[in-house]
Amino acid sequence: ILSVMIYLKTDEEIELMRAANQLVGRTLAEVAKIIAPGVSTKTLDKRAEEFIRDHGATPAFLGYQGFPGSMCISVNDQVVHGIPSHKTILQEGDIVTLDCGTKLAGFTGDSAYTFAVGEISEEVHKLLKTTKESLYVGIEQAVAGNRTGDIGYAVQRYCEARGYHVVRELTGHGIGVNLHESPEVPNYGKRGTGTELRNGMCICIEPMINIGSKNVVQERDGWTIRTKTRKPSAHFEHCVAIRDGKADILSSFDFIAEVLGDREF
Repeated sequence: ILSVMIYLKTDEEIELMRAANQLVGRTLAEVAKIIAPGVSTKTLDKRAEEFIRDHGATPAFLGYQGFPGSMCISVNDQVVHGIPSHKTILQEGDIVTLDCGTKLAGFTGDSAYTFAVGEISEEVHKLLKTTKESLYVGIEQAVAGNRTGDIGYAVQRYCEARGYHVVRELTGHGIGVNLHESPEVPNYGKRGTGTELRNGMCICIEPMINIGSKNVVQERDGWTIRTKTRKPSAHFEHCVAIRDGKADILSSFDFIAEVLGDREF
């Protein structure tokens, strides 16, 4: 049996992780201010990079395995890993997922949020709402003594009960000094299976939920993953530290909520 190295963080390291993740939340909120019809995804990406660097950090995604952007920006049927582009212009009624990472004082932050561009359909609004709710349902299971399968089972059950489909090929992950560490954290699974969660582990939980089908394909650019049916997909992500009794959410959507005001997305 291969032993997978999982790094448990000290309380001091978790506070450094929190600082990196809070900066991600503030970056997402900063970019949210300029999400509107007619804006290119490259413009959003530039704003994120400037904001991250202005706050003494570096974009964790830029150059990661050759990725060309500071954020992954995925529109409508794109699930994840969309490449920011001058050619991709947001339209009224679109949804756009911003997935952002920072490196600050040696530690990594990572969080994602799906935003509405103007007014979106009721069908798509329900997808976003369910996906965001499922993130918190998963987080409830992220306590010491549980297993990664408990998180995946909770997310899967919540979304499938509402008629949605869970992407299988992409998962959450451990995080720390590196953007992706062990263990993998799938959004589906069986209770009581998978890696045991221990106090001091830091993981990213990130439901990626589709309308119509769980199947995805990779675009020719080698990065962008989209739904096979070309129906919309939503993605929300928090970074959490595993504790006894209750997960400690290190990232934050509070800054986004301040920008959006009455709107949830």
